[in-house]
Amino acid sequence: MKLPPSVTQESKMFSGVSTLSLDDKGRLTVPARHRDALMSLCAGRLVLTLAPDGCLLLYPEPNWLPVRDQMMQLTGSRVAIARVVLGYAEEVEMDKAGRVSVSRTLRDKAAFDKDVSLVGMGKKFELWDAAKWDAQTAATMAIPADDLASQMEGISL
Repeated sequence: MKLPPSVTQESKMFSGVSTLSLDDKGRLTVPARHRDALMSLCAGRLVLTLAPDGCLLLYPEPNWLPVRDQMMQLTGSRVAIARVVLGYAEEVEMDKAGRVSVSRTLRDKAAFDKDVSLVGMGKKFELWDAAKWDAQTAATMAIPADDLASQMEGISL
């Protein structure tokens, strides 16, 4: 199967930002450039959960399993993170039209309006309310050059 340029053959890494609209039933349509890779990787079986920073995380099921296992090992004050990530985890399946249903609970917790941004983050996607994503992007772009240099130390773009 030929994978789209936004996904590498060796590791099936997801990248890119897509602005999508939720339909009246709370479904989003996965961009075509990711559908074949998701079908190949996990037959469209995904896990959607809440992240502590307020976005949703969308994992292909095989990429979710190690994260789930790590969360289950957390102890002490870090259990609170596991409660959020594991507690809100929902198994979802991409339908034949490439749509994924986002539950009312997760839409409310992430404060989604109609428009959302799907952000490829390697082995998973982040799903943000589009206005929050735009604000976060603007804040990142406004980081002073000296601060940015220290934050980017050891990273070459």
